[in-house]
Order: sequence, then C-alpha cells, then structure tokens
Amino acid sequence: MITNTHYQGASFHELLKTDFPYLIPNTQHLSMDDETQASLPMGTTILAICYDDGVLIGGDRRAVEGHRISSRRIEKVYKTDQYSAMAVAGVAGLCIDMAKLFRTELEHYEKIEGELLMFEGKANKLAHMIRHNLQAALHGLVVVPIFVGYDHQQQRGRIFKYDVVGGMYEEDEHYATGSGGKDARNTIKKLYHRPLDEEGAVNIAIEALYDASEEDAATGGPDALRRIYPSLKTVTCDGVREITADRIEALFQSLLERIYKK
Repeated sequence: MITNTHYQGASFHELLKTDFPYLIPNTQHLSMDDETQASLPMGTTILAICYDDGVLIGGDRRAVEGHRISSRRIEKVYKTDQYSAMAVAGVAGLCIDMAKLFRTELEHYEKIEGELLMFEGKANKLAHMIRHNLQAALHGLVVVPIFVGYDHQQQRGRIFKYDVVGGMYEEDEHYATGSGGKDARNTIKKLYHRPLDEEGAVNIAIEALYDASEEDAATGGPDALRRIYPSLKTVTCDGVREITADRIEALFQSLLERIYKK
C-alpha cells in the first residue's frame, strides 16, 4: 500500500506524477534515429463496432519490427474495468504500459471514491494520459488507442478514438485504426447495418481484420496451424466478455469457405 503521499485525489496517474515521478517512463529527452525506431515492436490494426446491445472491440495479434514479424501473439485488447475496454495501436511496450496504467487508474478511482467513474470521465482520463505521452509521440513513440464501454445513463455502447496529442472524438457506429485501419474501415462500412446483433458484429469484425491482413503486411491474418486468431471482446450492460478462440475459429472457417466458393 502507498502511504505518506502529498497527493490526496482519486487519480492514480496524478499520484505517480506528484509523489513517485520515477515510476513514470521519462520520455522528455529521447533522441532516436530511424533505425532504432524501426527496431521497436509495433502493434497494428484495431477496431470497434457498436451493435444493438453494446459495443465490440478487437484487434489482430501481430507486432512488427520494421518489415519483420516480432510477435504473432501480442495482446492489443484489454479490459479496463467492469464496463469498459480499450485496444491499442503503436509502439507495443508503451501501448501495454498505458493499458495497464489506465486500468489501475480506474481501479484506484473506484477504491477512493467508492463508485465507478462515469463513462465520459473515463474517456477524458485516457485522453489526459495520451497527452502526457506527447514528448514520446514527437519522437515516433506513438500510442493510439480506441476506448469503448457501455454507458448506463444512455443505455448503449459508445466508442471514443484519439489522436497522438490526446484529442478525443466520439464515433457513433464504428471505427478502425492502425496500419490496416483503412482497409478494415472499408470493409466495416460496406457491411455495417442496423439493427445489428452481437453475432453480426463479430462476423463484420472478423471479415474486416481478414481483409486488412490481405492488404497490410503488418496485420496478422488467421493462423489455423498455430490457432492464432484476433482478440475480440464485447461490452454490454452485463459487463465485458471475451469472444472465445473456438467461436472465432469457426466463424473464420465459415468466412473462408464463403470467399473461396465464389
């Protein structure tokens, strides 16, 4: 337990900045050449889709170092609290650290205040953390997340996207970003409709990530041999739930059969 601190508020991030700044990575004086940046693992394509009961968030599993594959099983989608989740694209190490710190931020707030932060308050806290990473972003160490959650006040799933300086923008229906984001967005736009149930949203996400992997070398496609498939989570009024690998595998097989029968 952290004791004898000067900061008494509910923000864990501000607590670290005030009393334990050495625990936050110092990116103020970074100087990196292109070769060093290219050697850093990068997470790529992520997406989110609103549907009738909530919102789906997902991403592929590949990380790259320049033109090389550095990992086939990286996790880009994280549960941040009971009713929210985020996916991260950018420099893998910073992405994972930010996701973990943000989850701790929300847990700390809940323990101090005795209640969950409102959905837009969570989104604003994440924007503040991205703003804190601005110096690193200027040196090419970019973190670009998508944040989703179920808003109990509005009784619907919501999506927020961010730019590298912490700008926060809401998308009403769907969004995708990362190196394969444009290809994924094109597929989602073509297939998206309302009403849309969870099964429909999952199928759209799988096809969008497959299409992105066919066009973008940094996006990992389905790997039946190693049983590596995208990470997908749903957020509804009942909380965050992960779509199982078995279910994703079956839907991918159906997709491939449909494509190659054409």
